[in-house]
Amino acid sequence: MQFQWYPGHMAKAKKAMQDDIKLIDVIVELVDARVPYSSKNPDIDTLANGKSRVLVLNKYDLADSRITDEWVEYYKSRGYFIAKANSKNGKGVKSVNNIIQEACAQKIERDRRRGIINRPVRAMVAGIPNVGKSTFINSFAGRACTKTGNKPGVTKGKQWIRLNKNVELLDTPGILWPKFEDQQSGLRLAFTGAIKDELYNIYELSILLIDFLDVNYPDAINSYYNTGAGSNSGAETLKLIASCRGCIKSGAEPDLDKAGKLLIDDFRAGKLGAITLETPQG
Repeated sequence: MQFQWYPGHMAKAKKAMQDDIKLIDVIVELVDARVPYSSKNPDIDTLANGKSRVLVLNKYDLADSRITDEWVEYYKSRGYFIAKANSKNGKGVKSVNNIIQEACAQKIERDRRRGIINRPVRAMVAGIPNVGKSTFINSFAGRACTKTGNKPGVTKGKQWIRLNKNVELLDTPGILWPKFEDQQSGLRLAFTGAIKDELYNIYELSILLIDFLDVNYPDAINSYYNTGAGSNSGAETLKLIASCRGCIKSGAEPDLDKAGKLLIDDFRAGKLGAITLETPQG
């Protein structure tokens, strides 16, 4: 399967980000902790233009904690300030405020020496689609979220979100990049839901996920579905899942598309366990 998705609105969003970079102090980029490399948009590295960088490993509760720790060290060694968060329940989200202050410490000190006191740090929140950006912002802001109004030089109508006296956020649309050089990255993004399901064959995708799990998390499928699966092929395992979950078509035939969608959805929801799809070693 070939994985590619770059609708026109993403190109417009990238252009808007280019225009907004000069207004911000730090980029807070969310990545999916299950795919910390594949979900990191290389275009944002180009757009960053020397800005401080905070990388939030979101959905870390769905990822293999041992491998997550490896990714934390990997990105720290490359100059990123790192946070782990679960946007849905808010765990780790509030710590991002202190990490933003740490990332901007030199800038804050420069302002202080110039007599500029208590100016909020301006942060751009970026990330690919379905990485949990909106949920993160809502969790971060809480009920105290207020609009701070237009800023000088900003396109009319652009609004910033004031989190507190120290931080203002500029939200951006989720964007992918024009071409996946590595189709494995596209595959992993399809597994996690960053690419629309309508753009690929769900049966083929589910077989590829089974193949990955068989090698890396061999007990995951049987532990959850109780299939009794041993060394079966991906197609045979999917038939067992269909049988165990009642995914049956007329004529008592297994509905493999339905079973495949069920498997993908269960993986995305973390029902198969804490799973990471890639390591810093490749």
